[in-house]
Amino acid sequence: MRYLSENYLSESRDRNGQIAHISLHYPETFNWAYDVVDDIATVEPERPAMLWCNPEGEEHRFTFGEMKYWSDKCANFLVAQGIRKGDAVLVILRRHYQFWICALALHKIGALLVPATFMLREHDLEYRLQAAGIKAVVCTDAGAIADVCDAVAPNCPELQIKILVAAGGAGLQVSEPSFEPSRHRALSGPEHICELTTHREGWVDFNSGVRAASDFWGRIATTVNEPMIMYFSSGTSGNPKMVLHDYTYALAHTITAKLWHNVVGDDGLHFTIADTGWGKAVWGKFYGQWTMEACVFTYDFDRFHADDILGLIDRYGVTTLCCPPTMYRLMMQADISRYRLNSLVYCTTAGEALNPDLYDFWKEHTGLTIYEGFGQTETPLTVANLNGSKPRPGSMGKIVPLYDIRVLREDGTECEDGETGEICIRYPEDHKPEGIMIGYYRNPEKTAEAIHDGWYHTGDTAWRDEDNYLWYVGRNDDVIKSSGYRIGPTEIESVLLQHAAVRECAVTGVPDPVRGKAVKATIVLAPGFEGTPELTKELQTYVKRETAPYKFPRIIDYVDELPKTVNGKIRRVAIRKRDEELAAKEVADHDKRDGLI
Repeated sequence: MRYLSENYLSESRDRNGQIAHISLHYPETFNWAYDVVDDIATVEPERPAMLWCNPEGEEHRFTFGEMKYWSDKCANFLVAQGIRKGDAVLVILRRHYQFWICALALHKIGALLVPATFMLREHDLEYRLQAAGIKAVVCTDAGAIADVCDAVAPNCPELQIKILVAAGGAGLQVSEPSFEPSRHRALSGPEHICELTTHREGWVDFNSGVRAASDFWGRIATTVNEPMIMYFSSGTSGNPKMVLHDYTYALAHTITAKLWHNVVGDDGLHFTIADTGWGKAVWGKFYGQWTMEACVFTYDFDRFHADDILGLIDRYGVTTLCCPPTMYRLMMQADISRYRLNSLVYCTTAGEALNPDLYDFWKEHTGLTIYEGFGQTETPLTVANLNGSKPRPGSMGKIVPLYDIRVLREDGTECEDGETGEICIRYPEDHKPEGIMIGYYRNPEKTAEAIHDGWYHTGDTAWRDEDNYLWYVGRNDDVIKSSGYRIGPTEIESVLLQHAAVRECAVTGVPDPVRGKAVKATIVLAPGFEGTPELTKELQTYVKRETAPYKFPRIIDYVDELPKTVNGKIRRVAIRKRDEELAAKEVADHDKRDGLI
């Protein structure tokens, strides 16, 4: 092991062992694919890079040398199809190992990697292809996303190249009566990488093209401030924004891996549970982890099942784990005593607030603390309980000292301790903070709304305690303004989740003619409970007793499941949209009864 990360990251600690200073170092010509991955591959080609498997029984163990070999071949293949430096390429590959090969190749070419989820529908995909000027799509043949692409392609004149990847399973076939596991297990082993072929009219087969391509690749010149990767980030209204990052984004995630995930290069196996269509995937199983020369674990599944994940941790000896609180909660509700989990040494979480009851349960049953962290599509890790810190259950941690971060009022002045304000990151006009977005692609108006007066305004609210821990309140859009109070949904959710009847919940605001907004809780009940008026009263009383009475949910809606992203994050925006539709229908029904329509 070469401790390559020390060439790029410096940190110092105070007398209490807490991270006090962080700085990044890199040349103007830095390109992560060449200067990190290929560097490791050249010096230590047999170092493990990724252990990949799927529910169908296929398994591959990639070294850094193999990642260089396959990404060089892939770069030659993509260039032969007409992809050049600066071209935008939409990559929809679920958790297939081809994502890592393709992403490295695009970085080497200097093309713009644009990951996307396989859950897109026609309107979503058409918008992305048109808005970003996508020249090529690299897409899985699993599921229906290729059909969606073909349906909208005629409306997207800039789309010239369609490349299809044979999925080989992706967890979709294990429930099919005709499934033959032996067929997929026969594909295991390095000689079978990219072996499966696929055919679809109008598409180029990725696997056969990559296998046939040359493995000789010469470096293409890039600079550290050029565009490298772009994500679509959805808000509560309007079309998603296109978040553009340069090559410092990859390097800033060294902090994520080293100082938060606590990964190690030798004898460690890190597992971040995330689909490659979302930013959390490169947070957790790409940039920082490989800069740390660590091996990542990838499970190419379709739907999350807690018992599967717990079994994989035991089977493969996962040492460090990161997933959203919702996934920890589902694992908590499984029979966790059936699993040893003795390989685990460190656990982290992000994506939504970590409730104290879950924090305590995990500590009690595994002996491990869950270290919370915070960031956005627009940023890497910016607030966290870094290693060596002492987390406070429910707190998102302290400011990552690479950044100057303040909690500000609407007038730009700094909040006092205990006062809720917006999390803002210093962003001077003459110096973009490393890892923070360049801006919103092709949208100077939205960029100016977010970055102005020397600050990047995150849109997330929090308050700071007397020891500089930050406590998350919610998105500006999520904060409920009721009768003059500002109510954060996270606090109410934490209280409700401590009640035995509540399995999952999401708190939102609904229009109220008197209060402006009323607090509403959408609840999935635990087994054995029914959503009766008596239970509603009990839950309301429980919240009044455990927190300020004005925060109690005046409306409780019982549902079978909450809307979530593919990574398990609760989509409050979907709940609000449903509430708006129901409210509109109620108004229309009322007007119809009164003869107004």
